Amino acid sequence: MSINLPGRKQDRPELQKAIEEVVEGGVLGVQLRVNDEQGEWVGSAGARELGRSAEPLTDGHFRIGSSTKSFVATSVLMLVAEGRIGLDAPAGDYLPGFGLDRRITVRMLLQHTSGIFSHTGELHEDGTVVPGVPWRGKEWVDRRFHTYLPEELVRLSLSKPARFAPGSGWSYSNTNYVLARLVIESVTGRSFAEELQRLILGPLGLTGTVAPGTSPEVPAPHNHGYYRYQDTEQEKTIDVTRHNPSWVAAGGDMISTTQDLHTYFSALMGGRLLPAGLLAEMRTPEATIGYGLGVFAQDLGSGGGTVFHHNGATIGSAALMYGTPDGRTTMTAGLTYVDDADMSIASAFQTAQQRLVSEVFGGGQADPARPTG
Repeated sequence: MSINLPGRKQDRPELQKAIEEVVEGGVLGVQLRVNDEQGEWVGSAGARELGRSAEPLTDGHFRIGSSTKSFVATSVLMLVAEGRIGLDAPAGDYLPGFGLDRRITVRMLLQHTSGIFSHTGELHEDGTVVPGVPWRGKEWVDRRFHTYLPEELVRLSLSKPARFAPGSGWSYSNTNYVLARLVIESVTGRSFAEELQRLILGPLGLTGTVAPGTSPEVPAPHNHGYYRYQDTEQEKTIDVTRHNPSWVAAGGDMISTTQDLHTYFSALMGGRLLPAGLLAEMRTPEATIGYGLGVFAQDLGSGGGTVFHHNGATIGSAALMYGTPDGRTTMTAGLTYVDDADMSIASAFQTAQQRLVSEVFGGGQADPARPTG
């Protein structure tokens, strides 16, 4: 299903075909929004709910996983612009209660170069898995409405050995962003949700974006996500649209819409949220995997230039958020699916990224899925 919108100059059957192929690859439902020189195109494919024929909404709310990190990083950098946070100041100056290594700066939190263990667990190069809070299988299902306090997640991480000395490596850690959000709250004396409203949501008029805290609710209307797991000898599939996202916290707990993600990322890339110098800092990638400060930089190759993005995958739901450096072309999408402990959906998610990037921007390889927020 696609929709005619003001400014849309022609039908885009290639986009509809692309999202239908994503569904054929194993995703339950897709909603896609593309804004480019041809205008705006919105479409959906698949199903809104498992076992039912209703098509997905084209602007429903969905959990955006690690796309949350971009909002957190932008908020931190806006407070840097206000002179309230030092980007290269020790993070421990703002959070004295944790005894953080003095070498860990705010910048390192945003760029995943702190070396701090991720509270959602770590996969080491030799294949060893060091667990964190439960987010797989029946254990997660049984605790999906449990509340984890951010301080609890940080202390769990700090009880584990650091991955490397601060600034000497790169490792994707959800705890970095739990700490970054706590820095925001420490320097402002307000909740992250309040600062997000002041800094980003209010000025941009974003009414579909939520920092839910411990609330399990997803605002209506929304598509549905699911989880498949083993309960003794029986395989069960349940609707997990409602769950308490505090297990991942600022690593990936936010909710949004394709419209809000477009408005936000277009404004960010177009220089309407950050001063030019800080936007340049945000977009300067670390050498290991191309991660800046809350955004990935992706070289499309073959003369396609660079796009910036921060996608996200969480349990039963995922987000794609891409934009050109000037913010004039964006692609935002919400995906829902049946998840499981083996993360069987990861391949379909990565294929979806590659397929849609190729269609909208003309090529490129997607970054790996981030299923833990």
